[in-house]
Amino acid sequence: MRDLLPYLKLYKKHWFGLSLGMLLAFATLFASIGLLTLSGWFLSAAAVAGLTIARETFNYMLPGAFVRGFAMGRTAGRWGERVVSHNATFKLLTDLRIYFFSKLAPLIPGRVSNLRDADLLNRLIADIDAMDHVYLRLISPMVVGTLGIASLTAFLCWFDLEIGLTLGSILLVLVITWPILFYKLGKRNGLELTQHKAKLRIAGLDWLQGYSELTLFGAEERYRNAILDAQRRLMNNQLVNAHFSGLAQALLMLANGWTLVLMMWLAADGIGGRAPDPLIAMVAFATIASVELLMPIAGAFQHLGQTMTSARRLNQVILSEPEVTFPDQETQHDGNYSIEYRDVSFAYDDQSPALQNVNLKIEAGSKIAIVGQTGSGKSTLTQLLTRYWDVNQGEILLCGQPLRSWNESQLRQAITVVSQRVDILNGTLRDNLLMAKPEADDAEIATALEKVGLANLLNDQGLDTWVGDGGRQLSGGEKRRIGIARAILHNSPILLLDEPTEGLDKQTEQQIMNLFESHFEGKTVVFITHRLVNLDQMDAVCLIEQGQVIEHGAHQTLIAKQGRYFELCQTL
Repeated sequence: MRDLLPYLKLYKKHWFGLSLGMLLAFATLFASIGLLTLSGWFLSAAAVAGLTIARETFNYMLPGAFVRGFAMGRTAGRWGERVVSHNATFKLLTDLRIYFFSKLAPLIPGRVSNLRDADLLNRLIADIDAMDHVYLRLISPMVVGTLGIASLTAFLCWFDLEIGLTLGSILLVLVITWPILFYKLGKRNGLELTQHKAKLRIAGLDWLQGYSELTLFGAEERYRNAILDAQRRLMNNQLVNAHFSGLAQALLMLANGWTLVLMMWLAADGIGGRAPDPLIAMVAFATIASVELLMPIAGAFQHLGQTMTSARRLNQVILSEPEVTFPDQETQHDGNYSIEYRDVSFAYDDQSPALQNVNLKIEAGSKIAIVGQTGSGKSTLTQLLTRYWDVNQGEILLCGQPLRSWNESQLRQAITVVSQRVDILNGTLRDNLLMAKPEADDAEIATALEKVGLANLLNDQGLDTWVGDGGRQLSGGEKRRIGIARAILHNSPILLLDEPTEGLDKQTEQQIMNLFESHFEGKTVVFITHRLVNLDQMDAVCLIEQGQVIEHGAHQTLIAKQGRYFELCQTL
C-alpha cells in the first residue's frame, strides 16, 4: 500500500468533494436499505392489521409517506453521488496528470531514455486512469460499507440485541475476508492486465507510426500480428477479471441467502421477547438489503492488484530524481551574451567520451560555425549549453556566469534552438507559433511568417489552418521555416542552429541562409553543420573531430593555415 501514498496525498486538495460524495453514497445506501426494510414491515403489518380489528386504527399514511420519501431519496442520492464523486475524481485525475508530467519533464532525456514513447503515453493515460479505482472502488465503498454495517447493526440492536449483533458480526466477517480473498485471486491477473495493456498500446503505436516503412519492407504483417497477440492476451485477462467479478457476486448472494435463513431461525420465536409479529419481516428484509452494503466491496479489492501495478509504474517516474536540476533564484549578469567552454568533457552513460577537454569562447554578437563529421560531438555542444545534459568535467560560462547558476526560465528566455528536426504539433498554424511567444497577437505571428517567406500559408483559413499530425500538410522546407519563425517570435539573444538546412535542396538552403543573415543580426549565433557551405560569412569556424577541437579561427585564416580544415574544403 506504500505505493499509493504519493497519490493519497493529492486527495487533500479535493477532500470536500470526495467527502461529500461518500456522504451522498451513505445517504443513498441508507435510503435503499430503509426502503426495503420499511416496505417489508409495512406490508406484513398491514396484512396482519387487515385480518384483525386493528384495521380501523392502523396508520397507513405515515409508513406510506416514508416509503415514498425513501424511494425519492434513493433516486436523488444516487444521482447526486454520481455527479459529485465523478466530478471530484475527474479533477483529481487532471491534477494527477499535471503532477505526473511535471515530474516527467525534468527527467527527459536522462532517467527515461530507456522508456518507449508509447510506454510513457500508456503511463500518462491508462495507468493514471487506474488510480480512480482507489477512491471509487476502494476507499468510498469501504468507508460507506463500514458505516452502513454499524448503522444497520445499531438499528436492529434497538429491537433485539442478539439478532443485531449476529447480523453485524456476519457482515463484519464478510467485509474483512471478502477483500483479502479476492485481492489474492485478482492480484496476478491485475498485474498481467496492466502489462498487456501497455504492450498493446506500444505495439499499436509502433504499427501506426511505421506503417509506410513496414509495408515497404514487408514487415507490416508481423507487426500487425504482434498487435493481435497483445490484444488476445489482454482480452484473456479481462475475461478472468469478469469471471472473478461473477464469482464474487455469486458467493456473496449465497452468503446472504444462508444469513437470511439464520436470521429467520433466530427471529422465529419473536423479536425482543415478544410474540411473533411483523418485526420478523423487518429483520428478514433488512438481511436481504444488507447485500447492498457488500456488493461494491466484493469487487473493490479485485482491482487493487491492477491499481498497485499502475502505481508502481507511475512511481518509477514520479520518485526518480532528475539528473539536471536548476536553482530557484535568477543569476545576475551584465547582459553580454558570450559563451565559454572551459575544459569541458562529457560522455553518454559510460560510453566513450563525446567531448574531451573542449576549450572554446564565443564572443557576444558573433557568428560561429561548428563543423565536423556526423558523430563528432557538434550537437552535444548545444545540448550541454541548454542543459539537456550536464558536463562531466569542466565548466560552461554564459555571460561570464556559470551555467549551473542560471534559473531554468531565465536560460530558456536567453536561448533559441532551431533543430534539424522541427517538431510540429497536430494543431493549427497559430498553435504551433504561439509556443514561441504565448502572448503574441495574430498580426505579430503573420509578420513572422511573412519574414520567413510563408505568407502563402496565410491564404484560405490563415492562422486557423490545420497542419496535421507532425505537419503532414507541410513540406520539409516549410517546417524549417516555421522553426525559424518561432525563433523570430522568441527573439532571444542567443541562437543555436543545429543542421537547419540538412536534407534541403540548394535553392531552399540558400533562402534559409539568407533569412539567418537578415533576421538575426547582432545576436550570438552558433551554427552546427557538417556541410562546408557559406562559412566565409561566419565570424569564426570551429572544427571538431572525435570530441576534440582541432582548429578554431576565421574561415580565411584557417584556409591560409592549410591544416585539417583546408583539407576538408579541398574535398568539396
